[in-house]
Amino acid sequence: MKYYIIIPTFNEEKCIALTLQSLVEQTVLPTKVVVVNDGSTDKTREIVQSFVDKYSFISLVNQTSEAIHLPGSKVIQAFYKGLETLDDQYDFIVKADADLIFPPHYFETISTHFESDAQVGMAGGFCYIEKNGEWILESLTDKDHIRGALKAYRKETFKQIGGLKPEMGWDTVDELLCKFYNWKVVTNETLHVKHLKPTGANYNKAARFKQGEAFYRLGYGFWITAIASLKLAGLKKKPLLFVDYLKGYWKAKSAHKPLLVTAEQARFIQNYRWRKMREKLF
Repeated sequence: MKYYIIIPTFNEEKCIALTLQSLVEQTVLPTKVVVVNDGSTDKTREIVQSFVDKYSFISLVNQTSEAIHLPGSKVIQAFYKGLETLDDQYDFIVKADADLIFPPHYFETISTHFESDAQVGMAGGFCYIEKNGEWILESLTDKDHIRGALKAYRKETFKQIGGLKPEMGWDTVDELLCKFYNWKVVTNETLHVKHLKPTGANYNKAARFKQGEAFYRLGYGFWITAIASLKLAGLKKKPLLFVDYLKGYWKAKSAHKPLLVTAEQARFIQNYRWRKMREKLF
């Protein structure tokens, strides 16, 4: 299968070479890799250019945006800058972070998932972080969720869900819309990807409230938001984040922020979330 990879990048001089090296060593190579250098002030551009000079399927796009790293908007806007340079002659498309090391068979395995079942709309492995000299699962989410760092979408699915939303919550709403349109989301626990920087390491303080806003805009409603906030704050071992998330929710609700989904999709999402919670309890 033909696949394209887009990598939004900002000041990743310590990691980007390792990511690109892991891509050029894939058993099934990508047809195209686009690195979007989003205003880096370090040596990111020069490092990527050295790969562009060596590998014809890698290209570099340079753009400038605000330096503030708010989750969602900056990275997805950069993703679309890369998408603008590509045609649609691919079978699946990947949004990847610039601080990952993929195992050599990663995309061969992802291709197999898409080829073996025409209803698979998204597929991915799992992120592992280094702790005390060991690589351990970065367990911020359930095992049926694909992390935003390594999303792969079948072309038809990507188009049906309307692409990626340039907002926090983009990497949750994509999967929920996949399910709304009856696509399967597949995770493979044998695919261990090294995540060189913990999730959220670059986010500023405003991002704490953005998470609650994202829950509102996903159409969760208050009670699902409260449960999700409690769970996420617990996973991050920062209980006070629970309050910040709820503040973000109420701020978004008071400001009548538009939802990321339609009313019909919001009803589906709420029913889906309640069903998943009941399954875990019983």
